[in-house]
Amino acid sequence: MSTTFRAGALALAVGAALGTTPAYAFDDDAAVEEVEKIVVVGSRAAPRSIADSAVPVDIVGGDELGKSASSDMLDQLVSSVPSFNVRAQPISDAATLIRPVNLRGLSSDSTLVLVNGKRRHRASVIAFQGGGVNDGAQGPDISVIPSVALKQVEVLRDGAAAQYGSDAIAGVMNFVLKDDADGGSLSIKRGEFYEGDGATTTVDGNIGLPFTDDGSVNLSFQYKQADATSRSVQRADAQGLFDAGNSAIQNPAQIWGNPEIDDDITLFGNVKLDLGDDKEFYLFGNYAERDVTGGFYYRNPHNRSNVYSIDGGQTLLVGDVAQATQGAERTCAVVPANVPNVLNTQAYLDMVADPNCFSMNQIFPGGYTPQFGGNITDTSLTAGVKGDIQSGILEDWFFDLSGSVGRNESDFFLKNTLNPSLGLSTPVDFDTGKYIQLEKTFNFDLVKGVDIGLEEPLNVATGIEFREESFEIIAGEEASWIAGPYADQGFNIGSHGFAGFSPDAAGRNDRRNWAAYVDLEAYLTEDFMVGGALRWEDFTTFGSTTNYKLTAQYSLTEEVSLRASTSTGFRAPTVGQANVVNTATSLVNGELIQSFTAPPTDPLAAFYGGTELQPEESESYAAGLVYSSGDFFLTIDVYNIEVEDRIAQSSQISVRPQDYDELRALGVQNPELISAVTYFANNFDTTTRGVDIVANYSMSLMGGDTQFSLAYNFNETEVDSRDPIIDPISGNPVLDDNGELQFVTTDGKVRRLEEGMPDHRATFTVSQTWDEVAAFVRLNYFGEYYAVHADDTSEQFSETADAAVTVDLEASYFINDMFTVSIGASNIFDQEAEELQNGVPEILGGQYYESGPFDYNGGFYYAKLTYNF
Repeated sequence: MSTTFRAGALALAVGAALGTTPAYAFDDDAAVEEVEKIVVVGSRAAPRSIADSAVPVDIVGGDELGKSASSDMLDQLVSSVPSFNVRAQPISDAATLIRPVNLRGLSSDSTLVLVNGKRRHRASVIAFQGGGVNDGAQGPDISVIPSVALKQVEVLRDGAAAQYGSDAIAGVMNFVLKDDADGGSLSIKRGEFYEGDGATTTVDGNIGLPFTDDGSVNLSFQYKQADATSRSVQRADAQGLFDAGNSAIQNPAQIWGNPEIDDDITLFGNVKLDLGDDKEFYLFGNYAERDVTGGFYYRNPHNRSNVYSIDGGQTLLVGDVAQATQGAERTCAVVPANVPNVLNTQAYLDMVADPNCFSMNQIFPGGYTPQFGGNITDTSLTAGVKGDIQSGILEDWFFDLSGSVGRNESDFFLKNTLNPSLGLSTPVDFDTGKYIQLEKTFNFDLVKGVDIGLEEPLNVATGIEFREESFEIIAGEEASWIAGPYADQGFNIGSHGFAGFSPDAAGRNDRRNWAAYVDLEAYLTEDFMVGGALRWEDFTTFGSTTNYKLTAQYSLTEEVSLRASTSTGFRAPTVGQANVVNTATSLVNGELIQSFTAPPTDPLAAFYGGTELQPEESESYAAGLVYSSGDFFLTIDVYNIEVEDRIAQSSQISVRPQDYDELRALGVQNPELISAVTYFANNFDTTTRGVDIVANYSMSLMGGDTQFSLAYNFNETEVDSRDPIIDPISGNPVLDDNGELQFVTTDGKVRRLEEGMPDHRATFTVSQTWDEVAAFVRLNYFGEYYAVHADDTSEQFSETADAAVTVDLEASYFINDMFTVSIGASNIFDQEAEELQNGVPEILGGQYYESGPFDYNGGFYYAKLTYNF
C-alpha cells in the first residue's frame, strides 16, 4: 500500500471516529496534507464547519476558547456554538455542582461527548432541578476540561447513534487534546463582576515534552478559585420577623447567587509514541477535583412544615420528650405561631422552661438556610494502539484498539440545617453520602479503502465495542437519614433540605452492553458522495436495538454543495436514572415542599405509576447548503428530530392521605412525611426543528487582518404527546377539579420544554489582529423565552422574558514573543437578566429568574497575563 493511501486511510479513520469523514480526492502529497489538516487539525477560527462533510461540524480552536471572561469550558462553548446552551444553577440541588448543558434543545445526556475520539464517562450527578429541558439528565461533566489542554473542539450537529451508540441523538462533541512535543504556556487571570463579588482567579499552564525520539508528552493544568455571588434581596417574611424583634434574622436571610468554588484543580496528560512499523501507542487521561458550596431557600421559624409547624404556621410544632421516650400521654401545651414574633410570647417561654417540651426554634430561633455542597472528583484514563496491519487476513486495514476507564464521584454535604426527628440532639452539619459513576469501555475499530471501480475507493469502517457502566450510592452518616424518636410527632426525617442516603438506598447497580457497527462511504462520481452506517447494540437490562444513518453530499459547483442525512437513534436510560434515590426541597406555588425521588420500580413510585425504563427512540432528518468562495464561507442547515418515549423526571405527584395505609403495607416508611414523589419515566414524545447558519469572512482592514464570524440558531421543540397520571386504586386516569386529565408531565413543564429557551440565538464576532495588538468584539443575541424561577411554573413565578443583547470585548498586547497581556469584559454594558415580577423578590429572596440564557450576575471584567515558551 502506498504512503499516499496510508495517510488518506488514517485521515479517513479519524474522520470515521468523528463522524466527519472527508473527501480524499487527491493526486499528490500536498493535497493529502491539506485533507488531514481539515479533518485532524481543522481551522482554529470559530465557528467553522468542515465544507467537505455531509453533516455540519463546528471547529472551535483551543485558543479561541481561551478568549473568554470565564475559565469554565461550558461558558466558553456557549460563546462559540449558538445551538449549545448552559445555565447558571443558583439554588438547584446537585445541578448547582455540575451544570447540565444542551445541544439543539435536547437534554445533556442526548449529546455524546468524546475526548480524542473516545467516549467520555458521565458525571455522577443527576440534575434533579435542571431547568426544564435537563430535569433528570445525567451527562458528562464538561467543565473539568480546561481550554489550555485543547487543540480544538469539534461539534457534530447531527444525530449519530448509528456510529457511536447511545447518547448521540442531538450530536457529538469531540475534545481534541494538544499533542505538541515542545513549547508551552503559563497564564494567570483575575476577574470579578461589576457588583464587586464573584472574584475568580485562574492559573493554567501547558507544556510539551519529547517522549524518547519518537513520541511526545503534553501536560496541562488549571487551578481556579471562585467566590460566591449574591443577587439577593431580603425576604419579606424574614424582614417582618426582624421588625417584630427577632434579632437572630440574617440580612439577607438567604444567599441567591453562584456557589463558591474552592481548590478547583484539573490535570490532563496526552502521550503519543511511534512504535515503528506504521503503528502508534497513545495514552491520555485526567484528574480533577473541586469543592462547591451553594445555598438553599430560607426556612421560616414560624411555619416551615414538619420542622417548625404542621398546620401551616397556626401553632408551633412542639416535641414531647416523655411521649417519645416513654410512651407517656402528651403534656406539652399549644404554642400559637400566628403572631409577629413567637419568641417573645409567654406560651413559647413557658414551653422552653418545661424540660419535657422543645421546638426547633431553640436551635435556630431565626430560622435557617441550609448550605448544600460537595466534593467532586473526576478521573479517567484511556490507552490504545493504532496503525496499519501489514500481514494476515486483515492486511492493509487500519486498526485502532483501545480501552478506557472513567470515574466521577460526588461526595455531598449539608450544613446549617438539622434532622428535626432527632430533637434537640440533632447535629447541624451532615455528611449525606455519595454518588459514584464508573464506566469501562473497550473498542476495536478497522478502516480500509476498497477499490470497487468507483470514482474513489469505497471507505469501509467497522468495529465492536464493549461497555460496562455502574452507578453506586454510598450511605451518609446515620444522623443524615435516620428516623429519630420524634418522627411520629410530625418532625421531618433526615437532614432537612437534602436527606442523606440510608443503607437501604445504598448499593451498586451495573449494566453491560455489546455493540457492532459497519460504516460505508464512497464517491459515486467526482461530485456525489454517499454514506451509510448500521449499528447493533445489546444491553443486559432491556435487550437490543439496531439503528441506521444515511448521508449524502453533492457538489453543484466548486463553490456550492448540498448535503443531507437521515438517521434513527436511541438513548439508553442511565443506570443512575433507573436506580437513584434522593430527597430534596421543591418550590410549588411559592411554597417549599419535601419531594422524594424514587427508582421507577420502587414500591412508592410504582404505586403512583412508575414502570421500568425503556430507551428513547429518535428519528432525525437534516439538509444543508455549503458555500465557499475565497475568504467567504457559509453553511445553512435545517433539521428535524423526533424523540419517542423521552425520559425525564416526572412532575411532583402528591402523596395522598388516603393512600398512607396501603403505602405502609407496601413497605413505605412514614409516607405522611413525604409531600410528593417523583420518578424517571418514558412519559412524553417531542419534535425539535431548527436552522443553523454559520458564516465567516476574512479580509485586510485598518492595516491588519480582520475576520467576521456569524452564527445563528433557530430551534423550537413541541411536545407531541404525554402520559396521564393513573389512579393506583381504580386504574383510571386522574382528573382535576375541572374534569381535565392530569399528566405526569404537567402543563407547566410542557411549556418549559417548548419555550424555556430562546427560539432565536446568535453571535456576531469581529476579530482584528495587528503586529503587536489583537482585539475582538462579540455580540450575543438571545430571543424571547419562558422565564421560570425554581421550577415553579405558576403564573406568579413565571412569565415571557424579553429578548436581550450582550456584548463581550477583549484586547491583547504582545509585549514580545513570550509575554501577552489581555484585558476584557463579558456583558460589558451590564445587560440585566429578566427581573422577577413585583412582589416576588421579597417572597423568594432573589432578583432574577434563574432560567435565563445568559448570566444573571451581570458584567464581568478581567485581566490576563500569558507567558509562552
